[in-house]
Amino acid sequence: MKKSIIIASLLMLTGIGMQAKVTLPSVISDNMVLQQQTEAAIWGTTDSGKKVTVTTGWDGAAYTARPDKSGKWLLRVKTPAAGGPYTITISDGEALTLNNVLIGEVWFCSGQSNMEMPVKGYMSQPAKGAAEVLANAKASRQLRICNIRQKSSTTVLETTEGSWCENTPENVAVTSATAYFFADALQKAIDVPVGILVTSWGGSSIETWMTRELIAKEFPELELGHLDGSKPVKIENQDPCLLFNGQVAPLIPFTFKGMIWYQGETNRGRNEQYTRLQTAYVKMMRELFCVPEAPFYFVQIAPFNYDNPRKFESGYFCEAQANSLKTIPHSGMAVTCDTGEQFCIHPCEKQLVGKRLAYLALTHDYGNKAIAADAPTYEKMEVKEGKAYLTFAADEMGLAPLGADLTGFEIAGSDRVFKPATGRILWGKLVVVSSEEVPEPAAVRYCFRNWCKGNLYNNYGIPAGPFRTDGWDDIAE
Repeated sequence: MKKSIIIASLLMLTGIGMQAKVTLPSVISDNMVLQQQTEAAIWGTTDSGKKVTVTTGWDGAAYTARPDKSGKWLLRVKTPAAGGPYTITISDGEALTLNNVLIGEVWFCSGQSNMEMPVKGYMSQPAKGAAEVLANAKASRQLRICNIRQKSSTTVLETTEGSWCENTPENVAVTSATAYFFADALQKAIDVPVGILVTSWGGSSIETWMTRELIAKEFPELELGHLDGSKPVKIENQDPCLLFNGQVAPLIPFTFKGMIWYQGETNRGRNEQYTRLQTAYVKMMRELFCVPEAPFYFVQIAPFNYDNPRKFESGYFCEAQANSLKTIPHSGMAVTCDTGEQFCIHPCEKQLVGKRLAYLALTHDYGNKAIAADAPTYEKMEVKEGKAYLTFAADEMGLAPLGADLTGFEIAGSDRVFKPATGRILWGKLVVVSSEEVPEPAAVRYCFRNWCKGNLYNNYGIPAGPFRTDGWDDIAE
């Protein structure tokens, strides 16, 4: 009952103003992808006295809805296995036809600038692999894109700009590189239509993507005065709720398979709070879009200089991101500690990140059990004869590269002063770490500073993320 009330309230907010004939939100358009083998939402407005009939081209089934007093209506259509293109006819006495509709897998893609960064890159900041995908982009490919225009608002908006488009070079060039490379790898692997719904904004905080009700209830420490005018908006892409209102609410309740998320740099330094925020964000999205089992795969922030490359700030934040894997069911994390650029916060390796996200989806959602897509993780440490022996959780193929010096490790004694250390894989899942400067090790850290690159992987090229064996939270550098 509570969920029905929430959805009904949101539909009142996200519908389009009453018209004399059927009017659809921009996200219900030609070229769209509907999630396969589910009950996909279709909604809009018409005169309040008219009955709306939706007829689906894949089976000829007709669905009807009666609008409420304000003219808003919602229904759900049963979708078949992947295929198309199809038509959908919507009529309240005057017919409107949607063309070139595909049935397949739909993913919701959001975050800040590393999600926003398009395939064509930013000025003097390229996305690796862009030329190849743009040279080969074809409208005939079963990959569709819906880019939502950036819009902040202190109130929940009823409409948004952004409709579905085909896989042409012009459309691909301005689409999120992370999202596109994810969709590209996924579509090639599963060989069915894939659609990406992209809503992002560089520099955005996670709390700006969340509802007022959620922030007020669970995060009272966050200021909401800007929403009722008692305080001014400080930063339109960071103050709580502004981007939810403008870029998420109008999309509800479009049906999707799962979510990918690349955000965190703006929340760096608020570590414990971020774990709670990300957990709450995912729960909110699953409830509002009526996809309780939707997978959530996110990207861990990459190494970067920030104000001081030696500080441990990024390490603590990466730890907070990893901690949310324990609190978010059906989640996964793409590690990027090997892809950062010291003086560019937008690393060019978006293709690799997109593929790592796709590997998580393929293994956890599409039945590919051959790849170990989850990062190897630290389990325990033993100290013997001046060396630290670290055991990792990984698949049966173990860690790599065997025989090479592992970079990114540091070791400290009881004085809590970390010194550069050398790591080596002994066999399987065991790594030995040592430094001549630390004869009695007490703790080990890996890729825990703002700027540090590591090279510890599993056998499939999935890197281990930043970690520490200690609980020393008061060390700045």
